[in-house]
Amino acid sequence: MRPFPRGARPLRCVVRYVRSAPGTYLWLAALFVTTIAMHHMSPEFEESFLRQRSTNIHELSTNPRRVLVASAFWTDGGSWLSYAVLYSVFHAQAERWLRTPRWLLVAFGTHVAATFISEGALLWAIRHGYAPQSAVNTLDVGVSYALAGVVAVFTYRIAVPYRYVYLLGVLAVYGPPLVGGRTFTDLGHFASVLIGLAFYPLTRGVGGAPWNPADGVRRTWAAARRRGRARRAARRGVGSPDRRPGSD
Repeated sequence: MRPFPRGARPLRCVVRYVRSAPGTYLWLAALFVTTIAMHHMSPEFEESFLRQRSTNIHELSTNPRRVLVASAFWTDGGSWLSYAVLYSVFHAQAERWLRTPRWLLVAFGTHVAATFISEGALLWAIRHGYAPQSAVNTLDVGVSYALAGVVAVFTYRIAVPYRYVYLLGVLAVYGPPLVGGRTFTDLGHFASVLIGLAFYPLTRGVGGAPWNPADGVRRTWAAARRRGRARRAARRGVGSPDRRPGSD
């Protein structure tokens, strides 16, 4: 008889994983609430509401601290489930590795620095006639800058030479949009990657040895071989009689 329901063990694993990264999942819970709130707003009200929490040039020049914090709790219209997956894969792992204070410093530091870089570039474009004056009120909310910074800093969690493969993948995701699109948000994302990489000193000596994907593959292969041997031994045991006929 099982002391717990069949799904209890996986559920305990999920609970332990969530508790190991409290900042990530509190943030994700806040995004869930704000996403639901956005679904109950009319399009006109939503745009006006988010613009007041946007890190655009106008809001940054009037109340920078308020919008820098507020903008990190609203999404740019993407699916909350996609954020849940990305937060679990990157933010939660980075928080477990760096611990909450250092992870928060990377995430929020990237969010702030990349915002000023991208909006500074937009301001330069406005002053030199490459962008309209109305761009000072451009809607700019979301958590993508912080995510890009954490994705980049996670490079240092991976052992060499796989670290370089991961880094090439990160650059392949964030580099082409900057070359092809050349918008201020593309610049902000690429700047976030560079800022995340610049947090290397914060990662030194943290979390033990870097993660080696090859070790995981070897452990999985060894476990599969052990299970295979156990199944073959069980089949041989079932096919063998306990006693010879006529031994009575």
